[in-house]
Amino acid sequence: MNSLKTRIFGATALGLAMLWPAVGSAADAVTLRFQTHHSANSLQGKALLRFADLANKMSGGSLQIEMLTDSSVVKSTESFESASMGIIDGDATGAGYVTGKNPAFQFYGDIMGGYSTPYQILGWYKDAGGLELANKLYEQFNMHLIGTFVATPESLGSTTSLAGINDLKGWKFRSPPGMESEIFTKLGAAPVVMPFGEVFTAMTTGTVAGADASTLAVNKGLGLYDVGKFATYPGFHSMPIEHVALNLDKWNSLTDAQKQILQSAVDTIAIEVATQSEINDRQAAAELTAAGVTLQNWSDEDRLAFRKVAQEVWADWATRSPEAKEAYDSHVAYMKSLGILN
Repeated sequence: MNSLKTRIFGATALGLAMLWPAVGSAADAVTLRFQTHHSANSLQGKALLRFADLANKMSGGSLQIEMLTDSSVVKSTESFESASMGIIDGDATGAGYVTGKNPAFQFYGDIMGGYSTPYQILGWYKDAGGLELANKLYEQFNMHLIGTFVATPESLGSTTSLAGINDLKGWKFRSPPGMESEIFTKLGAAPVVMPFGEVFTAMTTGTVAGADASTLAVNKGLGLYDVGKFATYPGFHSMPIEHVALNLDKWNSLTDAQKQILQSAVDTIAIEVATQSEINDRQAAAELTAAGVTLQNWSDEDRLAFRKVAQEVWADWATRSPEAKEAYDSHVAYMKSLGILN
């Protein structure tokens, strides 16, 4: 996978080197307002602010990108729709928020139990036609996908042991809706859909025994391991894909140079987020171990068993729309090329 990472980073670096001298006119600057649900101090929030800064600098003043954090204009669930309608210009949340528009968005939001590293997902978008395929879907909703970035696989937090797949039976935990709930239900768990902000209280009161919230480092920051002393690490079940998408009319109005600048800026933060997330998780793992939290690394057999059930759910989702089938087929073919699937 190092060669894949090198190709992605090399292409990004070349693009930046070519685009940096671009000079634009500040007087004719195009202003684009994006919204993200992330806070300005989070890993992803900082990265998106850097995306805006990079694009502004590379454009020489012809672009003025504003990144609005903390869902400051509309709710996170309304960001994509608001951008498509022109209320804001761009959405920096993720396709997982709009699966209700078309089930195919699930395959651009999180391939549960599929890929193991962010670079594999980035490779699908960059090397296997994922970006072009995605835009066949996004553009049906007057949006254009500029690019994506991904943090490390998420970790589960629990007040009870999660040493392997058998420990999921009867495990009541906070889960996002959609594909994940379906997978865990098939494995005998009892997912409870609740807002992200209620997780800590729910675990403290015993309403749930655990939670799927985020990466190990983010979970630690949320205080989940002050309550639950067990964590799956390295993660295996979920790796949400963040997107940077722009109103299609706005995208079509940009020059080719401006479009390339936006794409290169996203590609740059994609490498930075994946790298920093891994560093943050390793630091968190050391600190949590020292604090008495048990980190549980599932066996290859248990991971494969989880993926087998996940594949059954993927295949079901693939039947829910023609676009979902296209995305499913493309992912499966790419996973086979990487040796993830036989």
